[in-house]
Amino acid sequence: MRFFTTVHLLLLTYVVAALVFWGFSLNEKSHEIYKQGVTILKTEVDSTMYPEMYNARTQQLQSQLETRKKQYIGEGSTFLLVILIGAAVVYSSFRRSIRLSRQQNNFMLSVTHELKSPIAAMKLNLQTLERHQLDEEKKNLLIDRCVKEANRLNDLCNNMLIASQMEGRQYVPAREELQFDELVKASVKDYTSRYPNRFTETAADNCRLSGDKLLLQMAINNLLENAVKYTPADTIVSISLKAKGSSCILQIADNGPGIPDAEKAKIFNKFYRIGNEETRKSKGTGLGLYLTSKIVKQHNGKITVTDNTPAGSVFEITLPLLA
Repeated sequence: MRFFTTVHLLLLTYVVAALVFWGFSLNEKSHEIYKQGVTILKTEVDSTMYPEMYNARTQQLQSQLETRKKQYIGEGSTFLLVILIGAAVVYSSFRRSIRLSRQQNNFMLSVTHELKSPIAAMKLNLQTLERHQLDEEKKNLLIDRCVKEANRLNDLCNNMLIASQMEGRQYVPAREELQFDELVKASVKDYTSRYPNRFTETAADNCRLSGDKLLLQMAINNLLENAVKYTPADTIVSISLKAKGSSCILQIADNGPGIPDAEKAKIFNKFYRIGNEETRKSKGTGLGLYLTSKIVKQHNGKITVTDNTPAGSVFEITLPLLA
């Protein structure tokens, strides 16, 4: 990237310098043409005998000189502007391409880790069941762990599949009347079974809206997964759902490290994750919040993130209720 930036600046400097040089050269040529014109005029018209004609021709030559000067400045300025705009577009596109390439590389690293972790955990649990004679309680515990890891793997695959289909415009969202509060309760119940004593839910209002059940459930699950991921094991994730006016508002508050203000607008970008991929300890692919944001926008809603007190973040989804 640094090499490209240096080469880019050198080429841009060379082009601008060449343009300025040719501008001065054309201006000098224009003055030479003017001087030659005056010299020829002196041989053709006697200034003492025909002063009016001489002055008129002289003014004509000066007018042509000024016209050429304005033409050179106008064309040169336009060409310079085009060059600067082109250089800015090329540089911006290259930076965007490099950034996306890095994010995709980080995504592949993350996905590889995310896929291997549940598979390795399930394999270990199943091998333990196969090789050892365990009592019923331990068997049920290992089976329960396998189910949790399978659910985690299923969520990851769903995110990747839906993201791919939505990017390729292959997924056509369904439109049906549904109870959003029931979807929230179902997700909270599922995540409570996976992570006991981690969630607290306030009484949810009746929220009936129109949308795609699968996508909305995925959006809720992504926010719950994100909250659990960044909240310490001894703290609680709070969920509230309420109807306000013509909107349904879902809030999920965690007590994690929080999100810097400079990062708040970026976390909904595809593949974007806070921190360095090589040193980051948290799991994830950078698809969850991106998908959630797209799903909410497809349902004519909005998603925001604010700071929680005393620590953490509050994600809020606002969706239109059915009239």
